[in-house]
Amino acid sequence: MKILDRYIVRQFIVSFLFGLIAFLLIFVLVDAMEHLDDFMDAHAPVSVVVEYYIAFLPEIIKLMTPVAVLLGSLFVIGRLSTNSELTAMKSSGVSLYRILVPFLIVAFIISFASVYLNGWVVPKANAKKYYIERTVLNRGTDVSSRMNIFFQEGPRRIVSVNYFDPQTNVASHVSIQDFADSDMTVMVRRYDAPRMKWFGPASTPSGVSIPGWTLLDGAMRDFNGSTQHLSFFDTLPMGKLSLTPSDIEKKQRKPDEMDYGELKEFIKNQEQAGQDVSRWLVDFHSKISFPFASVIMVLFGVPFASARPRSGVALGFGICTAVTFIYLAFMKVSQVIGYNGDVNPLLTAWIANLIFLAAGIVNMIRVQK
Repeated sequence: MKILDRYIVRQFIVSFLFGLIAFLLIFVLVDAMEHLDDFMDAHAPVSVVVEYYIAFLPEIIKLMTPVAVLLGSLFVIGRLSTNSELTAMKSSGVSLYRILVPFLIVAFIISFASVYLNGWVVPKANAKKYYIERTVLNRGTDVSSRMNIFFQEGPRRIVSVNYFDPQTNVASHVSIQDFADSDMTVMVRRYDAPRMKWFGPASTPSGVSIPGWTLLDGAMRDFNGSTQHLSFFDTLPMGKLSLTPSDIEKKQRKPDEMDYGELKEFIKNQEQAGQDVSRWLVDFHSKISFPFASVIMVLFGVPFASARPRSGVALGFGICTAVTFIYLAFMKVSQVIGYNGDVNPLLTAWIANLIFLAAGIVNMIRVQK
């Protein structure tokens, strides 16, 4: 790497980090002022508030990274122009395309790092953030995901649960139906119980030797043609079945709380269940497409600042903010269209990048080199 490249890279990284830290502080302060009353109403201790915003930081970094990249490129080119360094570079035969190379290299490195951040770090942090919101602030709790649960256990058993309480790991009003191997329309046995409790290996009560689900105070019916035999039980171990308490809790999780692998598996399971997965596919592809907005922002920032060297920091910051919000607004609109299934999810996730990439290339071509 040449001395000129190292000089530009150093200036760009310093400006990028400065912008990112500044945006983080502003974002946290504004959000804290807006939600301070919520924490006070919930009597949340300071340690919980601090923990909440530490968990919030990766999400803010994800959102503010493209803005900081654009701001950094504007500041660096603006500083080079102010000090006549940009003019000296061009006079020595270095074109704007060549000056753009170190910016793009750093932008691609930031983008790939953001892919990892967006795919694995942000979901784990969001899970902690949403947990605090659900348990402390009582926000975002989806009770419907714990009600009217139906699932198939193997080829010949269907389980239905009216309600599941995650605090006690108890399912209420449970019905388990077994069907004949030769004909799935013929029921051979049925279990009904007001409660079914999940016991781990360490909490298995006496008389229950199998960790997993146990029916409590229920009845069992055996069907043989037109006759049936009814018997009652206090406890009846059913094993682990195919749905654990953690699986039920996962139904409450948002795509923002799932990493790439978890979201992909979730989409696969929903698709097999016959659900429309367009919304989740858009979110899945957006986890990869959004980080590359940093590269597009460089294509806007470098030519704009080089074409208007005397515009000043204020105008540059205004342009930075305007371009970023237009991009984010366009991305959100395209996502809504993709959520409805009107456009291919992959195209929906990348269309904002493609359009702004084309606009950035046109902007680059029109600027004097």
